[in-house]
Amino acid sequence: MDDLHAAYGHHHWVHVVPNAALVAAALTHADGDFTASICRAVSGGWDTDSNGATAGSIAGLLAGSPKALPAHWTAPLRNRLATSVAGLDGIGFDALAHLTLVEAHRTAPAGTSCPEPKTNSQVKSSP
Repeated sequence: MDDLHAAYGHHHWVHVVPNAALVAAALTHADGDFTASICRAVSGGWDTDSNGATAGSIAGLLAGSPKALPAHWTAPLRNRLATSVAGLDGIGFDALAHLTLVEAHRTAPAGTSCPEPKTNSQVKSSP
């Protein structure tokens, strides 16, 4: 972290360069550990909430499945998003992921490989 702060400390705390470098370092040095990735990103300073969220998102994706994430991170959320975005408050993360895949499929350029979305009946939104 000292090297990152020495190299990029002159940037504003929300500048992309130091924050992207910090997230990359956190993920690299955590060796695939979800919790360690987030803790390293937040402990590094700068834009801590965004860096923690970004590191957690990437580490979660790399984990391959929500079941691979530690329960102490996921259980309190009860598969529900709290948001002020109209129509989405209380939606399950699994349902939101499905909607994202549907949109990605809809907007993918012709010839692009994109997995087929499941039908709504195949998506289980657990409480």
